[in-house]
Amino acid sequence: MPRNRKLLVAIALAATTLTALAACSSSMPASTVPPKSDKPSGSITVYNAQHEALTQAWADAFTKKTGVTVTLRNGDDSEFSNQIVQEGSASPADVFLTENSPAMSLVDRAGLFSKVDGATLSQVPSAYRPSSGRWTGIAARSTVLVYNPSKLSTAQLPKSLLDLADASWKGRWAASPSGADFQAIVSAVLKVKGKSATLSWLKSMKTNSVAYKGNSTVMKAVNAGEIPAGVIYHYYWFGDQAGTGENSKNTKLYYFKNQDPGAFVSVSGGGVLKTSKNPVAAQAFLAFITGKAGQDILRTGTSFEYPVAKGVSANPALPSLTSLDAPTIDPANLNSKDVTDLMTQAGLL
Repeated sequence: MPRNRKLLVAIALAATTLTALAACSSSMPASTVPPKSDKPSGSITVYNAQHEALTQAWADAFTKKTGVTVTLRNGDDSEFSNQIVQEGSASPADVFLTENSPAMSLVDRAGLFSKVDGATLSQVPSAYRPSSGRWTGIAARSTVLVYNPSKLSTAQLPKSLLDLADASWKGRWAASPSGADFQAIVSAVLKVKGKSATLSWLKSMKTNSVAYKGNSTVMKAVNAGEIPAGVIYHYYWFGDQAGTGENSKNTKLYYFKNQDPGAFVSVSGGGVLKTSKNPVAAQAFLAFITGKAGQDILRTGTSFEYPVAKGVSANPALPSLTSLDAPTIDPANLNSKDVTDLMTQAGLL
């Protein structure tokens, strides 16, 4: 065979072999291609409106477990939610944590949350997370009436939160209307009773109640006998009782129960922002704080909030969540703007 012809045959055989190898490679099963790593790494920024000590404990434990650095920016529920909406696609936040649901709903309605991983959602019962699936409950707190037994007998206690609208309660109960805590309670009244009844109740509140700044201040006033009763969240009282008790020793708690708006259990929320530069670590953080390890930190800590994860009991000092007989409310339906509009109309803001 002439030399040139031999060379052409060799080239053709080589080309055929390369084509065959390429075809085999492209037909290899997908399992032979190394998957993209989903192990959390790097760093995340958390806009935190939860208790600072609790979230710091969560962050420290998560960093120890994963090596991910967590930067906390601490602030207020409503301030952060409005800031996130204003920042939009430019937000530097990876995760948003709140004390109350309405702030989460504001961000959710703006379309700024990613879907929460299904495995994370499965850790929290549906009663303590929104139907949207774009954020989840991380803790809970109960509405209570703190009262001074030297000023009110048990027979004089209101059967419903709405009874505080009666003229007999004028000057005899307190709240902190400017705070996100109380506004979350009003959001429950709005959901359960509707706009007209809520506005009527708020107008009566303007006449009957005494305004203080902060739940702790309300409790101190009741303890000092300045006022017979006040509407707060439970954990202020339990936290003080676990310490010196100096701001609660003269008081007791009254639970409205009976699915009354005054039995409202407010869900603290957590969500991953669509703007997250590190969604793998952000989702892993949310999974950690709603998992057993994270919820045990909450249960044994000093916040005295309720764990919401399946299989994690509350601090033994607290009545069980199921015993509170709270109204059933989808946290996704709580609306902070409607509440502030009504409270402004009633002259409370």
